[in-house]
Amino acid sequence: MGHETPPHWDREMRDRLRNGEAAALAELYDRFASLAYGIAQRVLGDEDATGQVTGEVFARIWEAPEDFDPEQGPMRSWIAAEAHRRAVDRLRALIEAAADLAADPAPPAAGAVDGVRSAATAARADYIFTAMPTPLRDALRLARFEQHDYRRMARELGITEAEACRRLRLGLQLLSSAAEYPMGTAREER
Repeated sequence: MGHETPPHWDREMRDRLRNGEAAALAELYDRFASLAYGIAQRVLGDEDATGQVTGEVFARIWEAPEDFDPEQGPMRSWIAAEAHRRAVDRLRALIEAAADLAADPAPPAAGAVDGVRSAATAARADYIFTAMPTPLRDALRLARFEQHDYRRMARELGITEAEACRRLRLGLQLLSSAAEYPMGTAREER
């Protein structure tokens, strides 16, 4: 079975996450993000929602690694189950929201619209990050998750400091475009 891990790896990974090791989260994400994404995509069929669910799965294991118990099964199975559960919960919420809207077609409250806009921007940022070229994504990962400055990033990536700055700037420019998309409601477009 692809990407299966031995029990000692699962225990070590949980311990590394408990210690707040960002590299452990990156390793876990590299190994299992496609699994979580694929499961959520089959349930939801929507790229934005799928990206959000995938992010939520890894946020949960980062925030509460003790929720994973290696004695109950492998990390791969836990991530798959968590992705499925969150995707089903999201689908149920969408169905309930659609039913509520059909029953009461009043415009949503301003706070709800702001929440939707924030979620949509976060989903676009996640999509942009995963779609950007690997050199830009690596630069952002080193800066954000591993707290490297451009000098240390240049050394680790084997590039010049100017190239490290360029990659970081381009990556940030791409991410900033996530908030630039206008979001209208169906009522406004009519």
